[in-house]
Formats: sequence, structure tokens, C-alpha cells
Amino acid sequence: MRLKGYLGKLLKIDLTHSKVQIEPLKEDWLESFIGGSGLGAKYLYEMTDEKTHPLSPENPLIFMTGPFTGTSVPLSGRHAVVTRSPLTGIFGESDVGGTWGAYLKKAGFDGILIKGKSEKPIYLWINDEKVEIRQASHLWGKDTYEVDAILKSETHEKAVISTIGQAGENQVLLSSIMTDGRDARAAGRCGMGSVMGSKNLKAIVVFGTKEIEVAHPGEVRRLPKEFGGMINKNAENFRKYGTAGSLSVFEAMGTLPLQNWKFIGRWEESAEKINGFTLSETLLTGRYFCDGCMLGCGRKVKIEKGPYAGVEGAGPEYETLALLGSNCLIDHLEALCYANELCNRFGLDTISTGAVIAFGMEAFEKGLIDKKDTDRIELRWGNEEAMIEMIKMIAYKKGFGAVLGQGVKRASEIIGKNSVEFAPHIKGLELPAHDPRGYNAGATGLATSSRGACHLAGLSHTFERVLKSPEMGIPEPMDRFEVKGKGMVAAKSQNLMGMMDSLKLCKFILFGGVTITDMANWYQYVTGREMSVDNFVKTGERIFNLKRLYNVRLGISRKDDTLPFRHLTFKRVGQGLTPNLPPLGQMLSEYYEYRGWSEDGIPTPEKLKELGL
Repeated sequence: MRLKGYLGKLLKIDLTHSKVQIEPLKEDWLESFIGGSGLGAKYLYEMTDEKTHPLSPENPLIFMTGPFTGTSVPLSGRHAVVTRSPLTGIFGESDVGGTWGAYLKKAGFDGILIKGKSEKPIYLWINDEKVEIRQASHLWGKDTYEVDAILKSETHEKAVISTIGQAGENQVLLSSIMTDGRDARAAGRCGMGSVMGSKNLKAIVVFGTKEIEVAHPGEVRRLPKEFGGMINKNAENFRKYGTAGSLSVFEAMGTLPLQNWKFIGRWEESAEKINGFTLSETLLTGRYFCDGCMLGCGRKVKIEKGPYAGVEGAGPEYETLALLGSNCLIDHLEALCYANELCNRFGLDTISTGAVIAFGMEAFEKGLIDKKDTDRIELRWGNEEAMIEMIKMIAYKKGFGAVLGQGVKRASEIIGKNSVEFAPHIKGLELPAHDPRGYNAGATGLATSSRGACHLAGLSHTFERVLKSPEMGIPEPMDRFEVKGKGMVAAKSQNLMGMMDSLKLCKFILFGGVTITDMANWYQYVTGREMSVDNFVKTGERIFNLKRLYNVRLGISRKDDTLPFRHLTFKRVGQGLTPNLPPLGQMLSEYYEYRGWSEDGIPTPEKLKELGL
């Protein structure tokens, strides 16, 4: 039986030979890998090997929707971008919201597989199963906001554009792929923009009018009304204040990044200057909704006066305010909004960019670099002008920006001396704004994430703060400093997120009160295939193990499942803070045992057989 919720078509593009093919979706993979990042991981595993260089024409750039994308399923406006990461050298994925994924499906395709390299800059125009490769020389050098406006005028006023900015063109390893124009949703992590730039692909424009056929249309149509009120009520802080609504809460908990993760006191007054409440009271002009969303956590801001007048568009998320703000000891909200807009326009990951600038500030403070290295820039804590100038230098690969644009791991190797001790990364990816010293399950999840330092691959820290899931054996939020059971919780939550990233569901539905049983029911309503909770979780486990297999092929093992020196050895202290250091070795052993992996972190033959891998 053909599963509903899919168009059944993949667009396969060879840019070297300007060749476009439409091929059937491999339906025998759908039940095992679903869609989104799961199906993207399967295609990447089959299309590459350990010799595939991330910036070579042979490395595929994979855009993949899921069965929920483009339907009435709540909070399903997402798609995945999958490739071998040029920043980390291992499995790379980036999940992005907005409306682009929904319109790709309405244009007739479940995903796009892109290989090769165009001789000259080009963009793709995909409209109701018609595909054109168009020249883009006139777009090269322009930022993402400019490109969005130009391509709407060249294609369709309601088209949705995914594009790179100057950072992607310059193959900066921190570059992202931006979508939805000034609403600025980002496939931000792992250097996706540099892979797109290496192929001379400036943008992908989509528009379509096709309906996505579902198995039980009446049930699917009822979902927004049935669940919308509950989601809005339970997750109302996301609606009111966006992701930054929790910034001061995290400061009080001791999990907000401060001064490249070394600050040992409280930053309470400064945190209040840049949190979601202050943003909403001062600069907010409206909200942005991804496809299928009733929360509208996206912030729209406008600055009308002062040195940053003219900023207008997407406001900064929590991660941005934390990494470019508190991590650099910058508490000027308008400056951070301007920095956020620069990153959106240039196409830079705000997490990695903030992290590497903070690393540079500490190197400057310690005297490992000076003004002759930084083009006369005073790269000091709290210096917003230096932070802003460095963003520009990173995007254009200019001066010291060319060093920082390679990420903290490579930058520390270039600077040398003892800089490795304060270059926080996991498997080459900079840490998001959730201190692993504040959550033991969160620490285990960060250490074992497939793409490197990623809180979203497991979201396990939220089960130590506010979330519960009786279906996963978590009847109440757990004590975040408890050790026993945390390896198991990290694995369970990674399995759940693997399914959500493959179906294409925003994780905020968990805060809205949606359960695994609900999601399994939604899957049946859309596809027509029954799925138990156990099978739902087992499918997520299969997807996570496949990503691990990809990384094992590249040499990843227990030695790489670790935390930065600072997070393993340097306690955070301050009023109301618990000076915890994660006992990672103990939790990893529990994690591997629960997963059925060896003590070296390798999936065993028995586990692979059980999962059909």
C-alpha cells in the first residue's frame, strides 16, 4: 500500500551537467526512515563514503520534507537539510521552519538531491513540477534580503526562497541557508551555506498549488482545532515572548553562557536588558508564523532611531541573544538586533558566530592575539562595535575573520598555545546556549549528538526542567543533577527527536502538551499506516543508529563523545547556583548499555540486526 502524505517524487539535480531528473521516492525506505532528517540520512549514507570531501562536487546537498510537511498537522512547517558537514567533517543536518518546505511539496516534490558544481552562479526555480536552472550572476554578492526581493519579482510574488548570503558564497564554514526573506528562518548549523556556495548555487525558489493527499482528511483537518487551544495555552510564553522568554530563567539556573562559559557569578541585571520580555516591550512590531503554526514564536522588530536605526525584520532568538550577547558580555539589545540582522543577511549561524567571537575575545584577553592580529580591532568583552565588525569580517573571510570563520576548533589550532583549553566545541561544532554543567541528561545528549554539540537532537535537558513523558518512563521532570538514569533518558529523548525531525514537527508541540500517542495517531491519519508508541520510538532509534553508523564510518567513537575541558573541570558558582560537573564517563556507560552499543560507542551487530540495519 502506498503511504499517503508523500508526493512520491524526488528532484535529482546534477549541476555539473545542468541535468534535472525526477525519480520516484524509495518507498521501501519510508516505513524505516520516514522523511526529513531520517530519510535524508539514508540517502546521504548510500550516496557518500569516507572519501567524499564536504566541499567537493560529489558531496550531495539534500533538502527533505516529511509526511507532515504541508498538511494541517499542527506545527509541521519544517524541512531538513542534510550533508557531510564541512565544519565538522561528519554527519551534518540542519532543521528549519518557515514555509519553504510546505511550498516544495506543493510544487510536487518531497525532496531535492543536489550534486555537482555549476560553472557559473545559478538558482533553481521550481513551480508545479516544472524545474528551471537559471543564471544568478546578478545575485552573486547580494545579501539574503536583497535576493528574496529580486527573486520574487523574477518568479512569483508568493514564491518562497532559500538562499545563501555572502558568507555561503565565500564558503565560510559557519554559513547558513536562509529562507522566508525578512522573517529569516535558518538552516543554521554545520556550515550548510558553504556546501551550497561550493556548488555555485545561490538560491532555490519554490511555489506550487498541489494538494497533499492524506489517508484520513477529516481527521487531519480537525487537528488544528482539536489541539490548537491546548498548545496555545500550555506554550503561551513562546507566543508572547518567543524563545528569549526564558533567558533570565536560564541565567538564574546557571545555564546561560557567560564570557565564553567561564564567568562564575551572576549576570542578572544585564540578562534583564536583553531578554524576551524587554524585547517585547521595546522593539517588537509583530510575530511570525511558520506553516501550520498557531504559536507564532518568531519575533518581528524595528529600530527607528539611534546608531542601529533601520533594522527591520526577524528579531533575535534566545540562542542569538545568548551567544552573541551574554557569551560576549554584551547587554545592548539594539546592538544585538543589528548583529542578528547582519548574520541573517550574510547567512551566518548566530550560534557558531557568537561562540567563535567569544573565543576570540578570550584569546585577546589572554594575550594570545593582539591588535596586529585583529586588524586593529579591540576584541574585548562587552565591545559591541568589535563584535559587529568581526561579523562582517567573518562573512567576507577578511583578516582575522578568516580565522574565526573556520570555527573554534580550527581557530584554536591556528592560534595554538593553550587556546585549546577555552575553545568549546563537541566534534567540531560550537555549543548551543545550554550549559551541560546545569543538566546531566543534557550533558550526555550534547556529548553523543550525531552532528556534534546539539541540544535539539535530544532536547533531554527539558525533561530535567519542565517536560514529562509517562510514555518514556518520565512521569515528572527529573532532578537535573541526579546521575542515575540520565544516560537512558538522553537516549530515549534522542529517539523521540529523531522521529519528530523526520515527520517534520516543531519541538514546541511538546511544551504544548502533545504526547507520543498523539503523534503516532497523527502519523496514521496522514499516511494510513498504523503505528504503536513502541514502533514510533523504535523507528526513532533506527534513525539515530543510522546517523551513528555514518559517523562510525568516519572514525567517530567514544573518544569523541565528550564535553569541552571547561565544562568537565571548571565549576560555575554564584548565588543560588549548584556547582555541578557532569560525571560523563558514568553516564556514557549507561547510555551505551541502554543503546546496545559497545563500550567504545559502536552499535553492536545484534542491535543493528534488531533494527534492520
